[in-house]
Amino acid sequence: MPESPNQPSTYAVLYDIHGNLVALETVLEEAAQLGLTSFILGGDYATFGPWPRETVELLQTLHATVLIRGNVDRWLEEEPEVAANALPFVTTGVNAALQALGPELAGWLAMLPAAAELDGVRICHGSPVSDIETFAPHANERDERLLAGNADRTIVFGHSHVQFQRNGPRGTRLVNPGSVGAPLDGDPRAAWGILADGEIHFRRTEYDTERAAARMRSLGEWAAPIVHRIEYGADP
Repeated sequence: MPESPNQPSTYAVLYDIHGNLVALETVLEEAAQLGLTSFILGGDYATFGPWPRETVELLQTLHATVLIRGNVDRWLEEEPEVAANALPFVTTGVNAALQALGPELAGWLAMLPAAAELDGVRICHGSPVSDIETFAPHANERDERLLAGNADRTIVFGHSHVQFQRNGPRGTRLVNPGSVGAPLDGDPRAAWGILADGEIHFRRTEYDTERAAARMRSLGEWAAPIVHRIEYGADP
């Protein structure tokens, strides 16, 4: 479907912000310098981060052409699907976000759509079949199932916090712009992308990780793994 004269063809693509307001603010400053005014927002906005409420309130001021939820947004109203040994940490993090957000913002996040379409691009959080199951940086036997019948198109997703793109089965292009708030590819800089004329261009943006880590550390001992993510761009 051709774009209308009033519809932009270039978008900032932001995934997995996780309540990291400082990272988001810095990315938005860079986006503004590049003349980007429209956004694709791919989920996981508040939970497991230093500033859950402030981050969501800032996101609500943006012109979001696409706005979908991620698994942690859904978990604000649903039981998390995690292993028993991870449940105490996840429950504590979700409860901290619920307390910071309040029922109205939490409900709004949980009710966002799970996926969207834009100019022939499929936009989801994990994959077309799930907001948790996602594609790996290298081809594997799960790719065909995770595509859920999609072919000859670009699939944009997040969830793993690892920035990469590669060809998938049946003419697909698999693109993960990475995580704004908690990258997990060894580079702590905020990761995001620019969608322009059907192509994704990756960006990395330095921000004040010390400030974000200090704020996260102040939330209690449970937050230590997230502090490590912010500081090192990796899990402990």
